[in-house]
Amino acid sequence: MDKLQTILNLVDEYIEDKHSQKKWVAGKDWVQYAGPHFTSDEYIRSIKSLLSEWLVLGEDAMKFERKFPKFFGKSNGILTNSGSSANLLMMLAMTSRNLHNFPKGTKVITPIAGFPTTLNPIYQVGFEPVFVDIDLDTLNLNLDQVEIAARDSGAKIITFAHVLGNPPNMDRLMEIVDKYNLILLEDCCDALGSTYDGKELGSFGDMASCSFYPAHHITMGEGGFVSTHTPQEERVIRSFREWGRDCYCVGKAANLLKNGTCKTRFTNWLPSLPDYVFDHKYVYGEVGYNLKPIELQASMGLAQIDKLDEIHTRRKENYKALFNIFSNYEDHFHLPRPTKKSDPSWFAFPLTIRDNSLFSRWEITNFLEDAKIQTRQYFGGNIMLNPGYTSLMDSKKVIEDYPVARKITTDTFFLGTSPVIQQEQIEYIELQIHKFMKENKK
Repeated sequence: MDKLQTILNLVDEYIEDKHSQKKWVAGKDWVQYAGPHFTSDEYIRSIKSLLSEWLVLGEDAMKFERKFPKFFGKSNGILTNSGSSANLLMMLAMTSRNLHNFPKGTKVITPIAGFPTTLNPIYQVGFEPVFVDIDLDTLNLNLDQVEIAARDSGAKIITFAHVLGNPPNMDRLMEIVDKYNLILLEDCCDALGSTYDGKELGSFGDMASCSFYPAHHITMGEGGFVSTHTPQEERVIRSFREWGRDCYCVGKAANLLKNGTCKTRFTNWLPSLPDYVFDHKYVYGEVGYNLKPIELQASMGLAQIDKLDEIHTRRKENYKALFNIFSNYEDHFHLPRPTKKSDPSWFAFPLTIRDNSLFSRWEITNFLEDAKIQTRQYFGGNIMLNPGYTSLMDSKKVIEDYPVARKITTDTFFLGTSPVIQQEQIEYIELQIHKFMKENKK
């Protein structure tokens, strides 16, 4: 047996032994809201990748980029270093002269509540957000307000996240998109594996983003993805990801070709210098960034893709178990229900305290955290009330004009549905919730 195989066998043995010795003790160990669902496969693939001595994106990245777009009903896409970068790349693509060439000041419809990196790219590329409020029961964008904004604002783009894996009414949304000729950019960072009317979330818009942060459905440690409908969209996104360069050679084999994938690597690429031969690898057609992950992450991701069916099943089971617990107390909580015609692979289990409850979000989350049960609030709540944004809008107006976003800022939290949460931990959550409610309900 060669040395590499000996190393990999020892890694497999080490991970299996380590996982078999894990024991969770109620009240002593945390019930995590999320975490990576790994076996030895991810470690073995990562170590093989590292020992191959090819560090930048290579063959495994190419395999991943071929496999992953189908999960969003698309045929093209690229890896990036985070879901946040994926959102930025989608919005940057709207500025490209090779696509829509939208100018600064272009208006983009988006909900005012959620995670900031759905919103930030609008500001970062010089566009202007047109905010809408959200619905209390689903936390998704209010479609009545979306229609008014589409009709009155002159917006060209709409972007939003499918909240914790649960979509809005996509039939109505797409009617608005089609009626007002909007470009839809779907933030699917929480929504991998979720469907609406049998169609993958991410398949409705021109582009879709995904995140591979450890809390998400699959992980590479960090990482993200942009899925596109067309090869031209993919090429533009790839250019922005890689310093803005025109060259689209991918992988170790292509990088070692003298004349590149295009067969015309050395030619007259610069219009302003038509008589000079230039290397296509150093020709830049966009004002780009460096937002690439590394090959090791793609290797890890390939192992994670193989676990997706199990991950989706476990998330749905944990959602159902939590719903059964909290349905006993629906007079105190707005419970998360799937949108009609949808089948979410739940990222988390959101709860909003009703106005007539005798306890606050702080009281219940503090109780749960003391019991070693991790909670999270609904991200930034109304993002425009956060310190980094208060100079952009009048806070009093933000509170008055977006009342639901104001409420969820102080009254919404979520528990995890991740596969790392086992049945014994669900039973412990149930015990603690019943204890809290016995002490606090009417």
